[in-house]
Amino acid sequence: MNITFKKSSEKDISVIAFLAVKIWNEHYTSIISKEQIDYMLAKMYSAESLLNQMNEEHQFTLVYCNNVAVGYISLSSNDGKNFFINKFYVDVTEHRKGIGSRLFEHILMQLPKYCIIELAVNRENYKAINFYFKQGFIIKHTLDIDIGGGFYMNDFLMVRK
Repeated sequence: MNITFKKSSEKDISVIAFLAVKIWNEHYTSIISKEQIDYMLAKMYSAESLLNQMNEEHQFTLVYCNNVAVGYISLSSNDGKNFFINKFYVDVTEHRKGIGSRLFEHILMQLPKYCIIELAVNRENYKAINFYFKQGFIIKHTLDIDIGGGFYMNDFLMVRK
């Protein structure tokens, strides 16, 4: 299994959007409604939204397995010491192969040694929560965020120091 990484640019927006639709519709249907999935995909993964995120200094990295894009991560930072993982997804069919861990290790090598990394994860997403525990994250507190359209994100804010 050949794993490679690519720092993404606006040329990769269609790949990221395609992966998001595939991953979200396979993974989240048991956690949130199809209506909320569609709403969040339209809000966060349209070409315009992804371009805006990139222009706001969200750094996207794609992960490839045998030259096929299978996941992505997006980080941002205001000060170069505190980082936020905005997105971290690997195709469900590629889970339990070490790809997510390899992608996270790849990102860690690019960050300062002593930094703080935070992320938000759905409180019902047990598979992801357990993955983050294994990567050294702890739960900081709960978040309930009104994202519009009558939908809420019910998340844990997790931190890794």
